Amino acid sequence: MAQSIHDFHDDPRNADIRIWINGRLLPRAEAVVSVFDSGFVLGDGVWEGLRVVDGEPVFLAAHLDRLFEGARALALDIGLSRAQLAAALRETLAANGMHDGVHVRLMVTRGIKRTPYQDPRACIGNATVVILPEFKRPKPELLAQGLKLFTVHVRRGAPDVQDPKLNSHSKINCITACIQATEAGADEALMLDPHGFVATCNSTHFFIVRKGEVWTSSGDYCLGGITRANVLQVCREAGIPAFEKNFSLTQVYSADEAFCTGTYAGVAPVRSVDGRAFDMVPGPMVQRLQALYADLVRRDVAAARAGSTA
Repeated sequence: MAQSIHDFHDDPRNADIRIWINGRLLPRAEAVVSVFDSGFVLGDGVWEGLRVVDGEPVFLAAHLDRLFEGARALALDIGLSRAQLAAALRETLAANGMHDGVHVRLMVTRGIKRTPYQDPRACIGNATVVILPEFKRPKPELLAQGLKLFTVHVRRGAPDVQDPKLNSHSKINCITACIQATEAGADEALMLDPHGFVATCNSTHFFIVRKGEVWTSSGDYCLGGITRANVLQVCREAGIPAFEKNFSLTQVYSADEAFCTGTYAGVAPVRSVDGRAFDMVPGPMVQRLQALYADLVRRDVAAARAGSTA
């Protein structure tokens, strides 16, 4: 049975969560936005997914960097500073008694439209800002058994079509890829770039291991992944040869190991691609990187507690 890297065990505490919407903390059943909101009408907005460990949103500075970069590219005024967003995030966690095993979706849209029309000048008022936290941990079996990937026909496009560097609400490209992979019985879609090289997955980043080296795509056709960058960082720190480069499915099928990265599950092993199974899941490199990444998370939490700002 196919699963997603975002699969989780339902936590009954999520029924009573309070969600931050434009400065108000609302019960789940009352946390709604207008049908005239730009995010609903057009998918016009940017978002971030954050993981909370030991009371701290990890790698918060990097997530806020990406959020504000995307908003600026869209000429979208968030209406809050980085410090105000960070404070709202902590307020939301405190209101829900959340300390660990938490995933947060931080969403910003252009706000309310006076009519359903794409021109930003049709907006009235300020941006809509939502902080939606949930008690959510990846299933242990996911990290133990690994993901099954399927290469889909849906490509990651060039930046002059829909820039993959922009973490926008408009995710239909990734959704259609996900649908194809799910229908094929896989957990995640492996997507190629316009030239046929491996780009990324529909909701995660993809790596292979070959002869002690760690490879990921050139990065030209994928989101600037924060966990992806962190894995490359820990490779450098540990002296593990790591490369951002073009490579093909031929090199994937003959790799020693493969894994995916993402904020939610961290480093997750891949057990097969297009039916080609890897010999050991998780393999020795994946296990080493899982440990190195966990240590980096601990260091980030310690730095946040020491007073580093977002």
